[in-house]
Amino acid sequence: MELTVYGELRAATGAKTVSLDADPETVDDAIAAFVEAYPRARSRLLDDEGEVRASVRVTLDGENVDGETACPDDAELQLFPAMQGG
Repeated sequence: MELTVYGELRAATGAKTVSLDADPETVDDAIAAFVEAYPRARSRLLDDEGEVRASVRVTLDGENVDGETACPDDAELQLFPAMQGG
């Protein structure tokens, strides 16, 4: 699975696009696998309860999705953390 990350998440991954060796059923599963592979991303993506922050936009193949959305193996997930500045 391919993930494209934006903003401060690039510091956690070292690249704009990363591949995960995961077979997630849902978007939440994919995000959990991403955080496991890149633990430095946790604070930018997840709140204290382990839920995706409301300020994070998640898209699957360019469409806004929620965590319950099915995540096909060939899909591309994009993670957009909140950005500061203007």
